[in-house]
Amino acid sequence: MHARSLFVVAALALPGVGFAQQTWAEKLGWDKGDRVVILHVDDAGMSHDSNAGTLRSMQQGSANSTSVMMPCPWVPEWMASVEDDPSLDVGVHLTLTSEFKNYCWGPLLGKDAVPGLVDGRGCMWRSVAEVVTNSNPTEVEAEVRAQVRKAREFGLEPTHLDSHMGTLFATPEFLDVYLRVGMDEQIPVMFPGGHNTYLRKQYEADGTPTDALELAVQLAQTVWDGGLPVLDDLHNTSYGWKPAAGEDASREEWHEMKVERYTEALRGLEPGVTMVIMHSTDVSPNFEYVSGSGPTRQGDTDAMADPRIAQVIEEEGILLTTWRELMARRRAIGSLSR
Repeated sequence: MHARSLFVVAALALPGVGFAQQTWAEKLGWDKGDRVVILHVDDAGMSHDSNAGTLRSMQQGSANSTSVMMPCPWVPEWMASVEDDPSLDVGVHLTLTSEFKNYCWGPLLGKDAVPGLVDGRGCMWRSVAEVVTNSNPTEVEAEVRAQVRKAREFGLEPTHLDSHMGTLFATPEFLDVYLRVGMDEQIPVMFPGGHNTYLRKQYEADGTPTDALELAVQLAQTVWDGGLPVLDDLHNTSYGWKPAAGEDASREEWHEMKVERYTEALRGLEPGVTMVIMHSTDVSPNFEYVSGSGPTRQGDTDAMADPRIAQVIEEEGILLTTWRELMARRRAIGSLSR
């Protein structure tokens, strides 16, 4: 399909058909009322500390999925971990920004091939807005496909695709690239196209117009008809959580706050498939030279390793799933889309 063609399809769709009666989880074979969750760690490959925290959250804790940032320098270490444990659910965290002041990375294709994705440092732009201003869908698609290709060169068949800092959701043209690449490659894309209860609350709290959520419901059927699974909801606020003591809180205070907030989020889940995003990192002294986000990232790692989270999941009857399982269920359904 050409640029924006997915949006033409969505505009012709009947708004809301079938979505109020049945969740995407039900379409994938779960029972009505089931609450199905992916506990997902972003940013594998970004740093050694990110790799360590991600691995501990998944192998010793409750997290069960992650995605890797292919342009980053610690990708080879992460890929060695995947080789050691091929059961890990690992996608590609499609990366078009490099947000840190003193630590950065460039596009896989290099400045000559995608000049609009490169700033004056020779790195990717620090903000989503700068990518939108300086780049274009052609460059974005070329780099996205290069990142998928590089993952496969490492021997990883991605279980899914998602978007670092949400850059691929920033414009209709970028979103069109994201969804088309997923459907072309038959790799699931992180796309919340259901009731979006948590995502709607986030939009409302941020003062973001919710019109995009209505379009997402329409686009979801196109994604489904393209052979891919769809999420019912997305929980993506944990990066901004802070303990009462603020940034100067102790590691234990961050830990307890994160356990409390993840517990609240899990107990408040609506039926359907929900992806809960976190940024687990086992912070070493070096990480402060990468980012000031160490405390919240360490809190995620400590919370996921805390047995109280596993206990809440059991008490609530929550069903854990992975992107690998979602795609297996979608393939089993075949072309019957409704």
